[in-house]
Amino acid sequence: MSKGTINVSVENIFPLIKKFLYSDHEIFLRELISNATDATLKLKHLTNIGEAKVEYGNPIIEIKVDKENKTLHIIDQGLGMTKDEVNKYINDIAFSGAEEFIEKYKDKNSEDAGIIGHFGLGFYSAFMVADKVEIISKSYLDEPAAHWTCDGSPEYTLTEDNKTERGTEIILHIAEDSLEFLEEGRIQELLTKYNKFMPVPIKFGTRTETLPKPEDAKEDDPAPTKEVDNIINNPNPAWTKQPSELEDEDYKNFYRELYPMQFEEPLFHIHLNVDYPFNLTGILYFPKLTNDMTIQKDRIQLYQNQVFVTDNVEGIVPEFLTLLRGVIDSPDIPLNVSRSYLQADGAVKKISNYITRKVADQLKSMFNNSREDFEAKWNDIKVVIEYGMLTEDKFFERVKDFALFPTIDETFYTLEELKEKTKDAQTDKDGNLILLYASNKVDQHSYIAEAKEMGYEVLLLDSPIVSHLMQKLEGSNEKLQFVRVDSDSIDNLIKKDDTSISKLSDEEKESLNKTLTDTIEDKKFSIQLENRDSNASPFIITEPEFMRRMKEMQQTGGGMFGMGNMPEMYNLVVNTNHELIGEILNAKGDEQKRLINQAVDLAKLSRNLLKGEELTAFIKRSYEILK
Repeated sequence: MSKGTINVSVENIFPLIKKFLYSDHEIFLRELISNATDATLKLKHLTNIGEAKVEYGNPIIEIKVDKENKTLHIIDQGLGMTKDEVNKYINDIAFSGAEEFIEKYKDKNSEDAGIIGHFGLGFYSAFMVADKVEIISKSYLDEPAAHWTCDGSPEYTLTEDNKTERGTEIILHIAEDSLEFLEEGRIQELLTKYNKFMPVPIKFGTRTETLPKPEDAKEDDPAPTKEVDNIINNPNPAWTKQPSELEDEDYKNFYRELYPMQFEEPLFHIHLNVDYPFNLTGILYFPKLTNDMTIQKDRIQLYQNQVFVTDNVEGIVPEFLTLLRGVIDSPDIPLNVSRSYLQADGAVKKISNYITRKVADQLKSMFNNSREDFEAKWNDIKVVIEYGMLTEDKFFERVKDFALFPTIDETFYTLEELKEKTKDAQTDKDGNLILLYASNKVDQHSYIAEAKEMGYEVLLLDSPIVSHLMQKLEGSNEKLQFVRVDSDSIDNLIKKDDTSISKLSDEEKESLNKTLTDTIEDKKFSIQLENRDSNASPFIITEPEFMRRMKEMQQTGGGMFGMGNMPEMYNLVVNTNHELIGEILNAKGDEQKRLINQAVDLAKLSRNLLKGEELTAFIKRSYEILK
């Protein structure tokens, strides 16, 4: 028997580990199982290269809960430790056995055996939940087993043990403030969260398996059953395989495995697989997305050698791709010492750029190879692509030639196709190509109908960030302007062939302007008299394009330059050639006022601006007119 003091550079490191190193106590189970996995994979590597003359077999890691004795057991069948190795790897804190192992064997068979550990501190996370920890370990070498015990102070005992089977058992004597970790449901939850795809099978209890009935069994005979190991993980998840090994159904099954409560199938997937200049594997899925981007994030899971790290992958994955789902696994992602979050590193930017390029290339391939299918998926994936075009210049350059612009009639064009199609009909007198669009097919229906009657193509651009994206597209395309169908800028198109002559004299126009100004009480409307086709609407309401865009960008960007909310300002456009205008001029007194209010309210109604008391008054007036 030997006694000693753990070799640390502070008087007592355990309170520091418990308080500062690991922010979440549940991490302890992930760390201990990671150590057990390391020990198992190390033995596999040593047997493969002939260094270990033992039978590797089919080892598992077993988790046991003993509520009566308040202990939690983590048992592996890996290479184990001698007394000297316990001294070296356990008592010298922050000496990483995994790093030494990789350094020693890195030139043999050009692989690192998937070793997880980096810092040598994971084992001590056990003291976050245990007031006493034991290690019983038997090395694959022909040496006696070792038994290490520590009560959370720097002092320990180390003795020989009669254990005969190779491997290590960690026994945690759970502290009174951590008894939740003796509940099977809680352990099952943690195993599913952190160890669902660990590369070594993990057993947690047993389960009953139903067997096929014998051929001679009667119909009422119960099916036979047997107790089998409850293996909680999938050691060979889809992302660890080559794309050539997988069918489309394999990818869908893996998606269901990742998200068992998600019932909709993903639209398509992207398999990541690169080994230079960094190692990275993974599968990203495009789900059907809504316009509410906030509820979609944090669905991509980050792993390091199949150990779950986090589902917050900002930094590794460009922000616009955090709307996707799936898995990314890389041993080259720099983590902090507790493996709980990313550290700043040049490799992170390289990985992020690779993922961006891979996604763009996949989208381009879909567009080129099956445009019809790409168009069918567009409305479900446009938020990701538009968000990426807005926030990532390199992504913008890669996808701008195949980003789609759907029309109201569900025809899809690229920007270059739109330019070619509309250059004759929708170029104003200054040579600007004006692309008309609607953001709400229902609310703007009357404006859409009028624009289509005039022969204009109307796009349907309804994503929450479209105003920002249009501004960027206008900046990168000379003499291109996006104009919403209910905007005043549509007048630039209507007036370009201004051959229409007003039926009203200048005196009548002046009288009409004064009458409307005196009658209309709502002062947020600016009156504009225009000479339009006599069949066009007598009154329409448009909004100044600049004001409208500022309001839209406020709604998605949180205000403009600290100026507060933009004021409500509209144009009341009066078609002086409509026959109703002549009737208004000829009417007198209350009749004239009634005609004006009714016509203006109809214009407000088409713009969805008629509400509350105004709507009630309009309905009452309409019934009186019917009488």
